[in-house]
Amino acid sequence: MTTDTPARLLQLLSLLQTPREWPGGELADRLGVSRRTVRRDIDRLRELGYPVQATMGADGGYRLVAGKAMPPLVLDDEEAVAIAVGLRAGAGHALEGVDEASVRALAKLEQVLPGRLRHRVSTLQAATTPLTSGDGATIAPETLTVMASTVAGHERLRFAYRAADGTESRRVTEPYRLVSTGRRWYLVAYDLDRADWRTFRVDRVSDPFATGARFAPRELPTGNAAEFLRRSMHRVRESYEMVVTFAAPAGTVAARLPGWLGPPEPLGEDSCRLRATVSDAKDWMAVRLAMLGHEFTVQEPVELVEAVRELGARMSRAVPAAPSSAPHEAGRTGDAPDGTRPSGPA
Repeated sequence: MTTDTPARLLQLLSLLQTPREWPGGELADRLGVSRRTVRRDIDRLRELGYPVQATMGADGGYRLVAGKAMPPLVLDDEEAVAIAVGLRAGAGHALEGVDEASVRALAKLEQVLPGRLRHRVSTLQAATTPLTSGDGATIAPETLTVMASTVAGHERLRFAYRAADGTESRRVTEPYRLVSTGRRWYLVAYDLDRADWRTFRVDRVSDPFATGARFAPRELPTGNAAEFLRRSMHRVRESYEMVVTFAAPAGTVAARLPGWLGPPEPLGEDSCRLRATVSDAKDWMAVRLAMLGHEFTVQEPVELVEAVRELGARMSRAVPAAPSSAPHEAGRTGDAPDGTRPSGPA
């Protein structure tokens, strides 16, 4: 019997979060209390915001249903390990759809994981190799969780950074947001030494350290971290306007496109047009378009048209020429050696 009311409530909540209906008598037996105590505990959970639904009957049952807000979850050891491993696997690669919210969830979970479970998560991840479809660099989940924690807590972040030319530096920043482009993670932060906003590729960050020093968030010039990153990337690399039509419905094409390219414009039931400002190298963009798996035509720019044409020619050269059809077997009855039928009287 559990006499400690908070402990009993947590145990009751853990049972209710299993997707089934629990008869009141079974809950009472599990908790070692009376049915009346179970009813009182159910009322306490409702006061805390947990939507517990009761059913009528000789032995009325209880089940947790979806409410207006997400209540705190109670996880057992196996569930906590499974979720942490899954979040770590996704966080290590900048995959489409895995954004800062996922990293924040991982940071919260790992903050409260007991040492024994944290060790199990690390051991399991070290013993497995993920097969990912992205081409972005792999990032240690610990790096992302430290950054996410400092973003959420408005805490200054110190780290070592390697620039594109290999230059090493130490940075002290006020982190603003983590942004995923679908291939890479970026940190948008205010660089205190340079007194200006900067973007940092997270795969070039090492030794991130939360200093514990709090700060009042500054106003980002663009008001949106994703837009600030996009403008920063365009300043570094030449951008160009791309116009491509696809022989496929807009929804079908949009499902295969990276979100940052924007939605295609429907031209009909089975065609659409994409207009986007991009800064990816044209050779790489040609490959991205070919990988979408739909017939397409590039209208602009001319350089991208040439890149696609060259890619097609290169791919054609990489495939051996198809063998010609085999000649008729020479010497077959009724055929001449060259495969034609000999002339003669009908």
